Amino acid sequence: MSDVWTTVADVVAAVCLLGGAFLAFTAGLGLLRFPDLLARMHTATKPQVLGLLLMLLGLALRLRSGPIVWMLVLVALFQMLTSPVAAHMVSRAGYRTGKIRPEMLVVDELTRDLAAAQDGEDRAGRQAQDAGGDRDADGDRDGREGRPVS
Repeated sequence: MSDVWTTVADVVAAVCLLGGAFLAFTAGLGLLRFPDLLARMHTATKPQVLGLLLMLLGLALRLRSGPIVWMLVLVALFQMLTSPVAAHMVSRAGYRTGKIRPEMLVVDELTRDLAAAQDGEDRAGRQAQDAGGDRDADGDRDGREGRPVS
């Protein structure tokens, strides 16, 4: 029975490794072929992460060692935690620097959010300016001329 399990695990591992390699290849091909930043970012994250997970699963099935499998699980978790954050930060940076074509967006919530943030900054700047503008002739706020009272 152990020989059957070993053979099945090896076949499944080979399928996972080949599938992961194919997805990694399509991710690289998509980086070359897609026209804009968002499409390239999508192809750099989605198939790449799934391809890596398939390859790690294939390695785990092939190696069958406890410490190695746990290390592969940690690699998979780290990849799943960091890849979406990195893609999000790249897309926001591309949006703010004008690398994204607005006509390609179906929903554009970031423009509204950036406008609201800019309005908040403008309001805070005006308030700070107004607060600094009510000083009297000698530069303090006591309303009397001469040295400020301690």
